Amino acid sequence: MTSGNISAAEQAVLDEIEEKEIDFLRLQFTDILGTVKNVSVPARQAEKAFTEGIYFDGSSIEGFVRIQESDMRLVPDPETFAILPWRDREDGCSARMICDVYDTTSGEPFEGDPRHVLKRALERAEDMGYTVNAAPEPEFFLFEEDENGRATTDTNDAGGYFDLAPKDLASDVRRDIIYGLEDMGFEVEASHHEVAQGQHEINFTYDDALATADNVATFRTVVRAIASEHGYHATFMPKPIPKINGSGMHTHISLFTDDGENAFHDGDDEFDLSDTAKSFLAGVLEHAPAITAVANPTVNSYKRLVPGYEAPVYVAWSDRNRSSLIRKPAARVPAASRIELRSPDPSCNPYLAIATMIHAGLDGIENDLECPDPVRENIYEFDEQTREEYGIDTLPSNLGEAVDALEDDDVVYDALGDHVAPKFVEAKRQEFEEYLIDVSQWELDRYLETF
Repeated sequence: MTSGNISAAEQAVLDEIEEKEIDFLRLQFTDILGTVKNVSVPARQAEKAFTEGIYFDGSSIEGFVRIQESDMRLVPDPETFAILPWRDREDGCSARMICDVYDTTSGEPFEGDPRHVLKRALERAEDMGYTVNAAPEPEFFLFEEDENGRATTDTNDAGGYFDLAPKDLASDVRRDIIYGLEDMGFEVEASHHEVAQGQHEINFTYDDALATADNVATFRTVVRAIASEHGYHATFMPKPIPKINGSGMHTHISLFTDDGENAFHDGDDEFDLSDTAKSFLAGVLEHAPAITAVANPTVNSYKRLVPGYEAPVYVAWSDRNRSSLIRKPAARVPAASRIELRSPDPSCNPYLAIATMIHAGLDGIENDLECPDPVRENIYEFDEQTREEYGIDTLPSNLGEAVDALEDDDVVYDALGDHVAPKFVEAKRQEFEEYLIDVSQWELDRYLETF
């Protein structure tokens, strides 16, 4: 039985808090750069959180507001309630809920909340008659810690792609991470050792785009926490070790109609792709350089996006090979027809990255963009002249170029909104400028004693 203004979903959370003897609630949200933040409150404050929200100082959060506009309000989404799996019962039991951020002055959703940015993209899709499903493939490295508990870049295994123990010494860690994810409601499809030593991938099932972005944020937190329990540091840095493969977060995406049909599927097409899918795909290709600033948001991201390490740098699509930016995976059933954008990496803000993909694709549909022919050859083997003959462009080669592309692209820039876009650009410009004036160890090793 519900009480007051409490919904049935909220009451179910209150009942579970009481039944499971939850002591603390972590009210989770992300800043513009994708860093997970949380406000911890006693579980007895749960009903107040639902009915009134929990207030916090937004001026202390990267890219949120100025000091004179600081009051923000967190409103938890009861559908995201989950008990944290790594807390020992002796230390008390904690749970988390993901929150929407509201502006206390206007009472409206805060435009700088990345979750709100994604919700706007989903509203645009809904207005066009679609819902959006997505599934990521986040990769990460496990490194040993030194005697002070700080991360090293020493891996604990010599494993490679799909290797088993004894080479894959982290299989027990992955197992515990999977158990933890499942305890939080994830449906894990597969996990395996990736190409590089110390590199791993865990895939979870397709879901609606908002739940998927929530899951990515949660995934990173769970992986780090459980890896730490095993004495390892988990990192989603795209390229922590030079001259080996970096970590990506290939993202599968598709649209469904109001009647539950996959709008991307056409069984009469050579590639099983509908005209809607092809226009969506064309839109993502059209806006790929600008998307890159958001989906590959760090200076280090561009150490991964180089030829020779299986990362996509060429703006093309294919149904056969993985050298192109977008791949059309094989689908056993019509509902599984989708496209896979292979450029994103796990350092991105998942809400913003998925939002830009959606807006780009919907722009392709609205403008009936023509999809280019697939490139079935290995683009990595093309020389520059051949790529020009095929009309294949290259993604930005550094963060500065990507931010330039973002500012020049009205569709992707506007997808971020009037608050997030300039704040994001400002932060990334500063990051790139700091990188340009820094002197790296590589430069010291190469030049200090030579000149």
